[in-house]
Amino acid sequence: MAQQAYVAETDDGGSGDQPRGNRLRRLRNRLFDGWRGDRRIWRRGLILAALAIVLALVMLLHSRIPNRIGNLGSLTETFLPWFGIAIPLLLILGLVRKSATALIAVVLPAVVWLNLFGGLLLSDKTGTGGDLTVATHNVNAENPDPAGTARDVAASGADIVALEELTASAVPTYEKALASTYKYHAVEGTVGLWSKDPMTGIQAVDIKLGWTRAMRATITTPEGRIAVYVAHLPSVRVKMEAGFTARQRDKSADALGEAIAAEPLKRKILLGDLNGTMNDRSLNAVTSQMRSTQGAAGDGFGFSWPASFPMARIDQIMVQGVEPVTSWTLPRTGSDHLPIAARVNLDTSS
Repeated sequence: MAQQAYVAETDDGGSGDQPRGNRLRRLRNRLFDGWRGDRRIWRRGLILAALAIVLALVMLLHSRIPNRIGNLGSLTETFLPWFGIAIPLLLILGLVRKSATALIAVVLPAVVWLNLFGGLLLSDKTGTGGDLTVATHNVNAENPDPAGTARDVAASGADIVALEELTASAVPTYEKALASTYKYHAVEGTVGLWSKDPMTGIQAVDIKLGWTRAMRATITTPEGRIAVYVAHLPSVRVKMEAGFTARQRDKSADALGEAIAAEPLKRKILLGDLNGTMNDRSLNAVTSQMRSTQGAAGDGFGFSWPASFPMARIDQIMVQGVEPVTSWTLPRTGSDHLPIAARVNLDTSS
């Protein structure tokens, strides 16, 4: 009798899994009901298939989209990673429409997107070691807590810190908050540089604005001298009547690129808010000669703006003659940008 009771109990337990299996089968049958033997699965969803092909072509040929009309090419490249959101949406719509044509077409943008950005998400390129940690932060001219922001950035352990969008009234607050950590510093216009190592050759960099928003300095580290540039390129706006207004930023990017190219020191680091992403062709004067630490040694996209919901990495750490080791974003401060940091290896001989 005991054995019969045990068997009966086991049977009841097994039957408990049966409704769950039935529910899954019913869900699967409901989802794919009508697919078998339905020749219309190839004729339905042609518009979805066309949209998928257009999406793939836009991502694949983004560099061919002209900037003549509202800088549409640069606007597309700024938010290019977000085009991937349309892929699962098209996939779901293809399933709902029971369209084999649409589902096959969705493979095209998926492959293109993975080719462009899969390496940023599917592989962690961060390393260990390095000689120098650098950080940069657009602190926001309207920051309600500049002292707290300065302390937060200093807590990153950075050896060099660049700050952008400094106001004359807030500079003394930043200087006081950072004085105990950074022995050397300089401010030119609305940008500043703080360092634990000696700084020389400090000068403003003309980026064709009429006022100072860029600077350079030579920092002498235990591993040797490096040229450090700090820049805050002009803002861009998206306007209904004018599109992506970026003419002044593009002009300043060209001037900054010329200054970096003329730099006699081989080891160079650029820190700042470029108001553009690495995909934006209008920054080619800079991006063509320097490497992004995030692209080379970061984990993920490293979006930095806006801080409330980061959608683009417009703040950059770029290097030449220096090897990126790791790159990351720092916690939110009182600014509308996230601070970013990177660790680099100055000795690239090995």
